[in-house]
Amino acid sequence: MQFLRSGGGGGSGFGGAAWEVLRRHFSRKRSVDVRRINPKVPKEEAVAISGRLLQILSDHGPLTVGNTWNHAKDAGISGLNSKTHMKILLKWMTGRRVVKLACVHVGNAKKFLYSPYTESSEAPKEGSASSVPAEDNTASAHGGKGRATRGRPKKQAAALH
Repeated sequence: MQFLRSGGGGGSGFGGAAWEVLRRHFSRKRSVDVRRINPKVPKEEAVAISGRLLQILSDHGPLTVGNTWNHAKDAGISGLNSKTHMKILLKWMTGRRVVKLACVHVGNAKKFLYSPYTESSEAPKEGSASSVPAEDNTASAHGGKGRATRGRPKKQAAALH
């Protein structure tokens, strides 16, 4: 029965390689859609809290979650219930391209830093001092991300302004 196989062994040739790519692609978990995060407060209150958090991030540079929480406690932001609630709001802001999350390697560890999002700071290691989010050009920033993103960025930009 060995003579019936045309590729020699299982998975060789172009068909086998294509099958492996498809199998790996569909076996992965999908990432969380950060645009659909529920901020747990009314939209107007979420926008007000996010403005205060954005001001903290722009004043004090790229910050970890812990440092952001310390500054938020000192600032006395009303409506911010806990550190977990702040993390949900930071994820909500990330989905709306208000802040960006960067990973910095420190020795064997990783540090995840939040900083204000601007069009000029696409590289993850740059810090930004601008406190104005680049919301107007989100349609071009979402360019080839698939069908689900068409039409949404304009609504999101209007909701935050």
